[in-house]
Amino acid sequence: MISFESDYNNGCHEAILKRLMETNGERATGYGLDDYCTAAKEKIRMACNKPEADVFFLVGGTQTNATVIDALLDSYQGVLSVETGHINVHESGAIEFGGHKVLALPSHDGKMDAGELREWLEAFYDDIAYEHMVFPGMVYITFATEMGTIYTFEELQAISDICKRYKLPLFIDGARLGYGLMAEGCDVTLPQLADLCDVFYLGGTKCGAYCGEAVVFPHHNAPAHFFTIVKQHGALLAKGRLLGIQFDTLMTDGLFFKIARHAVEQAMRLRAAFISKGYKMYSDSPTNQQFVLLDKATIALLEKDFVFEQWFPVGDLMNCRFVTSWATRLEDVDALIAALPKLS
Repeated sequence: MISFESDYNNGCHEAILKRLMETNGERATGYGLDDYCTAAKEKIRMACNKPEADVFFLVGGTQTNATVIDALLDSYQGVLSVETGHINVHESGAIEFGGHKVLALPSHDGKMDAGELREWLEAFYDDIAYEHMVFPGMVYITFATEMGTIYTFEELQAISDICKRYKLPLFIDGARLGYGLMAEGCDVTLPQLADLCDVFYLGGTKCGAYCGEAVVFPHHNAPAHFFTIVKQHGALLAKGRLLGIQFDTLMTDGLFFKIARHAVEQAMRLRAAFISKGYKMYSDSPTNQQFVLLDKATIALLEKDFVFEQWFPVGDLMNCRFVTSWATRLEDVDALIAALPKLS
């Protein structure tokens, strides 16, 4: 079976595996205080053009979202996210489990609209009973989104401006940040993204690493004792060098971006094939996640040789997700394209 199920069902990039093997016999200080983590943090700061940034390595995406959000919110505050946001749909209520409500806004192909964000905040503070309600304490968006879409620089700037006006931290979930930045037509650079938000993370789990996310507070603005808060949430790895070595490798010679670009290129080949054969795409995704509407017969045919996800029905069709990754082989994409029947 050829899998297009997700971008984290392979192990890790061979360059990472090589370095893990080379350094396996070494002894290193724990909890991210080793030389590899120090080197990786410096490379991330350089890539962001933020020499003052605070960088932390956490074990996974859900732990990262829950930890960052809990660290930035007071007990009476919630986090604003679109309805399709990862924290609102696919994290098993992790944010609510930590005591904070997810305040959902409409989703537009996975994206938050700055105008609707402003209107929501205006309506909240215009309500004479707002003291009895969950306060908005921060804004959460993803880049790329759950629908594979990306924000333009102008859209990010607009959201950032509103956050600053209302003194709300802007948190960008970067689980698929590499794929978003390498997407066709992306006009946002990593330094620009770092300028516009208060915290974001570089996702390693879905882009070449075995595991791990690099949380970046780009303006030397990490909450007090964030290291301790990370440990409280079970997101601190004792053998921190495992994460340091991985990110040091990913951030050397642009490997992180090169392998992300490969995934996007393969996804664009799939997208072009779907469209040329008459299929309708659910979202206008320029990234490694492609959503296509398939009928039952086509799904049954493809499921004989390929693994992919069925998300939800759209009329008589099913919205199906095909995901490429840093490890996707050209011949696997060729096989799927060849197997896809052409619509009459």
